[in-house]
Amino acid sequence: MFAVVKTGGKQYRVEKDTVLEVEKLDASQGDKITLDQVLMFGDDKNSTIGAPLVAGASVQTEVVEQKRSKKIIVFKKKRRQNYRRKHGHRQPLTVLKVTGINAPK
Repeated sequence: MFAVVKTGGKQYRVEKDTVLEVEKLDASQGDKITLDQVLMFGDDKNSTIGAPLVAGASVQTEVVEQKRSKKIIVFKKKRRQNYRRKHGHRQPLTVLKVTGINAPK
């Protein structure tokens, strides 16, 4: 059984016991979160596609940890103008583990 969920402006295909990194959610380690924006739900034989969401479907997750991604460097330069700017950025992330998928009713 799988589901396609939307969180943080991105879509993820998840199954039971899947671990995924999503945009930061306001929750602490060990909290249970229900993702109710399910775009698609299915198993081996059939699937249900929402318009735009599947009514009654949800995905239960547990927060594993809050962390930050790898640092990226933003470097701007204009040649022959002595213009250089260097900035770093680390995106905050939430690591979720899928504990269950509820089928639509």
